[in-house]
Amino acid sequence: MRPVSHMLALALLLPLAATAQDISKVNGSVSVDAGQHAGAVHSVNGSVNIGDGATVQDASTVNGSVHLGAKAQAASLHTVNGAQTLGENAQVHGEVTSTNGSISLDPGAEVTGNVANVNGAIRLDHAHVGGGIETTSGDINVGENSHVDGGLVVNEQHGWGFSSRPPHVVIGPHAVVRGTLDFRREVILQVSDSAQIGAVKGATPMRFSGSQPLE
Repeated sequence: MRPVSHMLALALLLPLAATAQDISKVNGSVSVDAGQHAGAVHSVNGSVNIGDGATVQDASTVNGSVHLGAKAQAASLHTVNGAQTLGENAQVHGEVTSTNGSISLDPGAEVTGNVANVNGAIRLDHAHVGGGIETTSGDINVGENSHVDGGLVVNEQHGWGFSSRPPHVVIGPHAVVRGTLDFRREVILQVSDSAQIGAVKGATPMRFSGSQPLE
């Protein structure tokens, strides 16, 4: 269950963004200026850039990236074949998902739902994910002082087109992962000796000291 503060923030965000204009474009990028409000923001064959402090309902693209600026807010982010970045103190009050693309959270960024992709690295830097992290072939780096509620899942591969290289999962210094770390394929799992994690299925953690594991 989401904390009351998150539910209240979402209740305030959605009506505000929903009353604003939707923006959609094919074969071109879309931008929402800093501090502005928009409804659903969508592009095909183009990137989506949400400026600092802006508020949108949903931001999504096919064949392009999504960037949520510092202190910007959204209900959800989605890409197919594109990276997603959340700037400092940005907030997503739902899920962040991608089919093929990396997902990166800068310091203070927060996603109250899940963060999931099929391919592409997932990186947290002093950030928080409230609904767990899931991937199939992507590396996961839960960086220093980051917190994940809901555990981690690395899914089994099915079909062609996947890398045979085991995903590399790093839980950094003073990071916390609550819930099960469930690995349904081979992974390399490295955990800082100052990190806190839940039960581990399908892998053996290798402990490291210092700011990052040795290569």
